[in-house]
Amino acid sequence: MALDHRIPVTLLTGFLGSGKTTLLNKLLNHPGMKDTAVIINEIGATGLDHILARNVESQHIADNTVLLESGCLCCTLSNELADTMRDLFFKRQLEAIPRFNRLVIETTGMADPGPILANLLSEPVVVSTYRLDAVVVTIDSIYGLQQIAEHGEARKQAAVADVLLLTKTDLATEEQLQALSTALEALNPGATQYRIRHGEIDPAAIVDAGLFDPEGKQAQPQRWLRAPSRSKAGRGMLPQAVHDDEISSFTVTMPKPLTWYQLEPALQWLCATFGENLLRMKGIVHAEDQPAPLAIHAVHHTLYAPNLLEGWDEDEPLTRVVLIGKGLDELRIRDALMQI
Repeated sequence: MALDHRIPVTLLTGFLGSGKTTLLNKLLNHPGMKDTAVIINEIGATGLDHILARNVESQHIADNTVLLESGCLCCTLSNELADTMRDLFFKRQLEAIPRFNRLVIETTGMADPGPILANLLSEPVVVSTYRLDAVVVTIDSIYGLQQIAEHGEARKQAAVADVLLLTKTDLATEEQLQALSTALEALNPGATQYRIRHGEIDPAAIVDAGLFDPEGKQAQPQRWLRAPSRSKAGRGMLPQAVHDDEISSFTVTMPKPLTWYQLEPALQWLCATFGENLLRMKGIVHAEDQPAPLAIHAVHHTLYAPNLLEGWDEDEPLTRVVLIGKGLDELRIRDALMQI
C-alpha cells in the first residue's frame, strides 16, 4: 500500500468573535498536539500575543516562529500563505525547527475560505508537501444564526466546512442551539456538528478528520464526503436574507463504468462554467483507466490534481461528486455528468 506522507493541514476559520483563539489555546495545551505547527493569520499582533500570554515558557527559535512549552510550534503569517508554508517545511527539513507532523492554519474572522483553499491546493511545492485534511469552522451559538444570514463570509465558511463547532453553548438556550443546528444542517448537511464550551474538544474530532484516518493513513471516503444524496440549503430555515443568496449542496452519483479520460473534461467544463459560484467540489472517482480510486477536489475555477487512493477500494464502487455553491444549476450539472 502506498501511503500519503504529506503533512495534513487543518484549516480553522470562523466569523469574528466565534471563539477560534479560545479553541486554539486549548488545542495547543493538549498533550496530543505536541507535534503540531500552527500558522496564525492575524491582524496586528493580538493573535499570537494572546496565545503566548498563556504559554509563558515559550521560546523564539526562528523568525516569526515560537516553540511553546507543550511542544507545539506557533508561527505568524508574515508573508503569503504559500511562502510561510514553504518556509516552515524547509526549516523542518533542515532541523532548524522541531519536526512537526500536522499543520493548523487559523484565519482571520472575515476570511473567505475559497482563496485560502485554492492557495493550499494549487502551489506546486505546497501540494507536494502538504495535503488538506479538513476545514473546521467555529460558529457562535448566540449570534451565529444572525451572522450567516447577514454576512456572506460567515455563510461561505459554514457552507464549505467539514466540521462545524457550535461554541459558547453554555451561554445559549436549547432553543437557540436547536435553531442554529437546524439552519446549519440545511446549509451544509455534509458537515459533522459538535457543541463545545470554553473551547474544550478532543483534538481527534477535528484533526485527522478528513480523507485519511490517523493510524494507517488509509482513505476513508465515506467520512470525507459525508453529504447526503441531495439537499437544498436554507429554505424555511434561515432568515430571508439567505434566500436571495442561496447556497446549495448536492451529490451526483454515477454508477456506470467510466474513465478519468472521459470525466476530467466534464469536470474542467464544470469549473470553467460555474467556477464563480462553485465554493467547493470533492469526490471519489472509480475510473477503469486508473489503478485505484481517485479523490478529486476543486475550488471555484480550478480542478486540482487528483489523489490516487492506492490500497483502498469499496464493496460497491460508485463515483460520487459533492458540489457546494451559490446558485448552481443543479439540473444542468447532473445532466452533463450523467451523460459521460
